[in-house]
Amino acid sequence: MKVSTRAEYGIRALMDLAQHYGEGPVQSHDIAHRQGLPEPYLNQLLVTLRRAGLVQSKRGPSGGHLLARSPGRITVGEAFLVLEGSVAPWLCVEEAETACIYAPGCGLRPVWQAVKDATEQVLNRITLADIVRPAPVPLGKP
Repeated sequence: MKVSTRAEYGIRALMDLAQHYGEGPVQSHDIAHRQGLPEPYLNQLLVTLRRAGLVQSKRGPSGGHLLARSPGRITVGEAFLVLEGSVAPWLCVEEAETACIYAPGCGLRPVWQAVKDATEQVLNRITLADIVRPAPVPLGKP
């Protein structure tokens, strides 16, 4: 599965907002600078995330963007779905009923379904809080 820049940049923006959660609104140019993202594209993604209820925006000189919920209550899967639309690796598993000519007796469809299900499980159990916490250093390692 390949992840588009739309999902990559959108989730990076959410990570940045999670890192600054509770500090007040964060301006898009600050997110763009810290994450190395093009600001015009970032602004488009923030509109999408706001419309989906993941981000709130405040206007004015002290305005910016905030997470709509705490980082522990937003999963990477929820964000990915908003930004990408699906985690399905192939069209035939995006919907229950497929028009694929190979569907009857297809040996690949169960494979693609398993990949989709496993991907959803991973993405839906990881929150923004999980990915912004510093990783613990294993004992005995510098």
